[in-house]
Amino acid sequence: MTIKETSRSEFITLRGLRTHVRHWGREGAPKLFLLHGWMDVAASFQFLVDALEGDWHVIAPDWRGFGETDLPTRYPGTGSYWFPDYLADLEALLDHFQPEGQVDLVGHSMGANVSCLYAGVRPERVRRVVDLDGFGLTATRADQAPKRYARWLDELRAGAELKSYNSVEAVAARLKKNNPRLRDDRAEFLAHHWSRPNAEGRWEILGDPAHKLASAQLYRLDEVMAVWSQVTAPVLHVEAAQSEALANIAGKQPIAEFKERFRAFRDFREVIVPDAGHMLHHDQPEIVARLIEEFLA
Repeated sequence: MTIKETSRSEFITLRGLRTHVRHWGREGAPKLFLLHGWMDVAASFQFLVDALEGDWHVIAPDWRGFGETDLPTRYPGTGSYWFPDYLADLEALLDHFQPEGQVDLVGHSMGANVSCLYAGVRPERVRRVVDLDGFGLTATRADQAPKRYARWLDELRAGAELKSYNSVEAVAARLKKNNPRLRDDRAEFLAHHWSRPNAEGRWEILGDPAHKLASAQLYRLDEVMAVWSQVTAPVLHVEAAQSEALANIAGKQPIAEFKERFRAFRDFREVIVPDAGHMLHHDQPEIVARLIEEFLA
């Protein structure tokens, strides 16, 4: 696979954590912040960056507990992740790289959820938001709280593990199993950034096993929509035509009814990308790149 834009790595301290940030493009060019999804890494955006035609300085962090960024669960007294920390991490990232003016945010999946929430909490800081296959989570009810807390305590006690692999080729095969549309060369590239060999020679996923623990808190859709209602930036929702995430999160709820939640945004546009699954920036990076640049123009 030919890499058009070679990335460069930087390590900075954000909120006490050694944080890995990947850069592409020209220093001094307009900044574009790319925010990856759950169990992913910043290098996942390589194919999308290669497809961009404009002059950009792309900045993409590994979220806490992913990729080369520190794992807060290494410290005593911690064992799980609190979603608002991602908002605070994003703000610290923006304060570091673009303390003045408005920013353009592109987030995939979990990164899209963070972007949309941040744009409602700090509407004055965000110019545009591109939501790549992000939907929020399945709505919950208050009466589910007792069992959710119990589940969290049980999983916290039991701990979590991630599977390791005997070779980087096996990691690439796992990626292709998750996404059958993924090209062989792209799977090989991602495998080298998504994992690394341990002391025993097994390839370990660069993600904290604690990410697998259930959240102690319910997803309160009414609160999320209240935040979304404060977003003043235009929001472009780019959805994969064959999105597994949408089907899983909507569950038994009809899709049209599920997507009523997006009514909360003041300026919301939607585009469906054909022949793409949840990892649409891997499946159709050229289409996604064009949509992003047209929207940000």
